[in-house]
Amino acid sequence: MSGRAAAFARVFDKDVAQLRTELDAYPDDTSVWRIEPGISNSAGTLALHIAGNLQHFVGAGLGGTGYVRDRDAEFSDRDLPRLALLQRIDDAREVVACTLAELEDAALDRPFPGAAPKPLGDAPTTAAVLTYMYGHFTYHLGQVNYHRRLLTGEGATG
Repeated sequence: MSGRAAAFARVFDKDVAQLRTELDAYPDDTSVWRIEPGISNSAGTLALHIAGNLQHFVGAGLGGTGYVRDRDAEFSDRDLPRLALLQRIDDAREVVACTLAELEDAALDRPFPGAAPKPLGDAPTTAAVLTYMYGHFTYHLGQVNYHRRLLTGEGATG
């Protein structure tokens, strides 16, 4: 794996590991799904969305894995055991690692081979899509961290 692609792989892997740490820090499975007033999504919902997003854009879009996304289920599934959430996160982590390990730096400057996120318009580069995906991911990771601290009263883990 080359320089720029390796950098993407490192930051995604670091923060997927942080998502696992955040979910492990909840006191029980029920609290992962709890929604407080003023909060739109539980940590469980955000974890499903992050895993689905990575599987869809990085796995299927860039890596050709054949993953078929059910975005509606990411926001409607509830009360899955934390172990099931962690498995989905681990699966997404593996797909991202394998896909990015095969990526050459030159591919980062070519148009993204799959359907790109709508805000990026027509034919964004692969680097632009990965940058957007990373920003989207870390935004939701911050929401999970905030949710956990709000519910538990504990400090940040990262």
